[in-house]
Amino acid sequence: MPTSNRLPEEARADIVARLKRIEGQAKGIQKMIADDRDCLEILDQTASIKAATNALTGQVLEAFALYCLHHPDEFASPEEAVAQTVRALVRAGR
Repeated sequence: MPTSNRLPEEARADIVARLKRIEGQAKGIQKMIADDRDCLEILDQTASIKAATNALTGQVLEAFALYCLHHPDEFASPEEAVAQTVRALVRAGR
């Protein structure tokens, strides 16, 4: 049964750029901890990472859902394309 679980090419660069920003934020937190910065400042930055990963999840979901919508021929059936989209939504909501 053919299915697609790859990100569309046009979405990859934006997603990778967002991941690099998140990586930079994580490295910033590591430095804050090494520099013995205030815990509340560190928590503010971890909240920023959480928001960024939530936004990333939404971006990946949108890209995948649109891919399923526009390329149902890459799935066993149009129903399978919808089922894959729903599975992705459920998984991301966990």
